[in-house]
Amino acid sequence: MTRATTVRAVLAVAVLLVSVYITLTMSPRLGLDLQGGTRMVLQAKDSATVEADRETTDRTLEVLRQRVDSLGVAEPVLTRSGEDRIIVELPDVQDPRQAAAVIGRTAQLSFHEVLGAAPPGTDTAPEAREKRLILPDEQGTRLDLGPARLSGAGVKDASAFFEAQQATGWTVKLDFHKDAGKDWTKLTGEAACHPAGDERRRVAIVLDEKVISSPQVDPSVGCQAGLPSGGTQITGSFTAKEARDLALLIKGGALPVPVEIVEQRTVGPTLGAAAIDASAQAALIGAAATALFITFVYRLFGALAAVALAAYGVISYAALVGLGVTLTLPGLAGFVLAIGMAVDANVLVFERAREECQDRPTRSLRSALTTGFQKAFSAVADSNITTLLAAGLLFFLGSGPVKGFGVTLAIGVIASMFSALVIARALTEIAAGSRFVSDYRGVNGIARPGSVRTWLTRKDPQLFRKPVRWLVISTVLVAVAVAGIVVRGVDLGVEFTGGRLVEYSTSRPVDVETARSTLADAGFGDAEITTAGDGDISVRTGKLDNDGEHALRTALATEGGQTTKVRDELIGPSLGDELRRNALIALGVAVLVQLAYLAARFRWTFAVGSVVAMVHDVVIVVGAFAWLGRPVDGIFLAALLTVIGYSVNDSVVVFDRVRELWAGNRKTPLATIARRAVLQTVPRTVNTGMGALFILVALAVLGGDSLADFALALLIGIVVGTWSSVFTAVPGALVLERTTTAPPPVPGKNRRARAPRRDPLDNGARV
Repeated sequence: MTRATTVRAVLAVAVLLVSVYITLTMSPRLGLDLQGGTRMVLQAKDSATVEADRETTDRTLEVLRQRVDSLGVAEPVLTRSGEDRIIVELPDVQDPRQAAAVIGRTAQLSFHEVLGAAPPGTDTAPEAREKRLILPDEQGTRLDLGPARLSGAGVKDASAFFEAQQATGWTVKLDFHKDAGKDWTKLTGEAACHPAGDERRRVAIVLDEKVISSPQVDPSVGCQAGLPSGGTQITGSFTAKEARDLALLIKGGALPVPVEIVEQRTVGPTLGAAAIDASAQAALIGAAATALFITFVYRLFGALAAVALAAYGVISYAALVGLGVTLTLPGLAGFVLAIGMAVDANVLVFERAREECQDRPTRSLRSALTTGFQKAFSAVADSNITTLLAAGLLFFLGSGPVKGFGVTLAIGVIASMFSALVIARALTEIAAGSRFVSDYRGVNGIARPGSVRTWLTRKDPQLFRKPVRWLVISTVLVAVAVAGIVVRGVDLGVEFTGGRLVEYSTSRPVDVETARSTLADAGFGDAEITTAGDGDISVRTGKLDNDGEHALRTALATEGGQTTKVRDELIGPSLGDELRRNALIALGVAVLVQLAYLAARFRWTFAVGSVVAMVHDVVIVVGAFAWLGRPVDGIFLAALLTVIGYSVNDSVVVFDRVRELWAGNRKTPLATIARRAVLQTVPRTVNTGMGALFILVALAVLGGDSLADFALALLIGIVVGTWSSVFTAVPGALVLERTTTAPPPVPGKNRRARAPRRDPLDNGARV
């Protein structure tokens, strides 16, 4: 065993031991879509149109944190997003009405002197008039209020308690700071100067421009004497919940600026648990199928790659846990998907080693394997970098769970490279040093050409004699996809259009027509009703607040019995427009970034061919979803950007081989070089694609509705991407090479004619 192999083996063991320790001692952080709960995105605004600055948003965040802590929610998470948005995650909170009522209220508390009853005919709506307010009291009497004499900032503490002795019921007790207490004594002393029963003897307590209590100062209080400065009580026929919420709002303090709920998602715990179970089953079945497949194809070395694949799973999971990455449903899908993609580097190396053994049958197995690693490195690096670029775009341009998918995918790519280039290499090099493994070609799995390579060598198909034909086929496929987009339209999810999507589980089966009729009778005639998995009812509406959702659920319960909310997504129209715009920007940036990288690494014609194939794949996937009537949402966007990475990955492998072969023989026509490159890389493409397909089929079958569309998009993308990397990218590059080749000079009357120039697409033809 060489020194380099020893170093790799020691490094692999060390990383595995640390990963196993982290896996056994630490638990993953689950997102709300896996553990259940409510996630809100609040947008702070200075006014109806002016956005809040960073400092104001930070102050708002601190007030919200105090309110959420007082709610008693276990391990809430509050973070600022951008300049003016705040993300609030409340685990196990299934009814967002309570949280929204407390979190979303401005809670501007103020104490006012009462100037008297408002004149008849005055508008009942709150209005400012010379710094005075016209507001109805608890009984509806309109009061003319003076300017605020005391604000909620002067309140030191607030608590709710039940007053049994005086039969006032639930009451909120306030304790003032010292200076505010003096203002309170002065305010009540001035009110006490008016006769008992006079409206002016009252003090109005206003919360968010609503009078919550306006008690008369007790007749025993003398003029200018006032009530004690220590505190007071607010009464108003409160229920226990109303009193506690009011005390919580006052104690937490007023928000510096109003906030608007622009996004709200609620996931039931059963849905999250089912998603975890389904993903775990898909991972186990898909990984087992992938391991069996590569063991069947590459024999002993395939089995060693399967061991490295298992190590990859442990390392990537430990990295997610150790770095504290929140594991979301798309992130979990990304973790499962990366298992299938992790075999790509091993397949590239093994296929290159097979070529070395086929070209030089007398060389040693260790030498062929070492050469395979060396020659495959550039393709492995380029293909993984393109996937990392896609993951980076998901993180920086995505939102919410899509960011988690980008992080998971990036960690998976890095872990897969370590698994292939360190762990698998150490294992295979140790095995290659065995005389038994080296001598028996049927055992090691790479000393003999595979069945796909043997068939291609025997048939030697002439693929690119007329490359335009392949481009015509690709154009027809794109036209069919575009027709679906135009004829059927793209079903944008609420994430891109705004609105609300709620999924319910009922104790009694309810068909769609019955649900539609029931909700129409309840005033929800514009709701779109469809069935979800296991007979659940999915309801999609436009603008619908939390009270409206509660009424909708109550109406549905009349037919379905006990109705449980499984999933709830609310997206504001402004956020929907922003997400739709960001999705288009993400796709555009993905095209430009991949084009720039490929142009730097390869010829510009190769880069353009790869990007054309990538756009071809994106259009076909979107068109397929249009024809199938499947929704296009944030999870679909994550799948689409992954398809972009996968498509470019395949093209990179092909063009890397073209570059290598062409550099060794510039006199050979490019069409011949391209044909050889494709035939040499087809075994890798087939074997890698099969590994990913096993995982995706398992996700599509076992992943449930939450992951079915994600898996379907990737299945279509991988199949189409495999086609386009060969029959779109390569023919496109060949046509560009031909059209951009400078024509030979025309012989002049007094000039010597130069030799005609060889067409890189033709086998010996002269032009």
